[in-house]
Amino acid sequence: MRDPGIGRVLVASLHQGIADILPMRLGFYENWLNAEGLREGTIGLAPLYAVLSFLRQEEGDAYQKITTRAGEYAAEWTVQSMPGIQRRFLKAMPIWLRSRLLLGLARRLVHDSYQGSQAVSRLRRGVANVDLRSSVFCSVREPVPHPLCGFYAAAFTRMLSLFDLGARTEVIACRATGERTCLLKVALLDGRAADAA
Repeated sequence: MRDPGIGRVLVASLHQGIADILPMRLGFYENWLNAEGLREGTIGLAPLYAVLSFLRQEEGDAYQKITTRAGEYAAEWTVQSMPGIQRRFLKAMPIWLRSRLLLGLARRLVHDSYQGSQAVSRLRRGVANVDLRSSVFCSVREPVPHPLCGFYAAAFTRMLSLFDLGARTEVIACRATGERTCLLKVALLDGRAADAA
């Protein structure tokens, strides 16, 4: 059986995050995140799990920095790849509608990052609860002390800020720490731009 697809945006953003935070170690990680696999979109689950495992176990605090940076890149590149008219259309929407449309776009980013993943969100009174199902980051053999959903938390926050919606995203629960599911809480900041908030 073939692995569900690993999206190019996930691999490329992770590669760039490593290059930014651990440039001297990039060559080591390119054993799995190689240029040919990036270009052809052929990097599978095993190499991705190897990279994430090495980052977690060997690089200490750099893991969180890299996955957070990668999530921000993934959101930026996803938005940049959209037609300009679509970006302008979204920015022109009223805040209540824009927030719902952007949560849909962020859910699609989760699925496009790894086709085996899915995000289900519910928005009420300016707070979205996002249930991440089958997060590739949180598939670990043994529970870890800290949540590993930072990629998605950073991606959601950055995507909303690119459309002038400030947000604060918290990881409420994570499968990697032994919880039943991964749960994010995305609090919209009254429609203020993230920079102003």
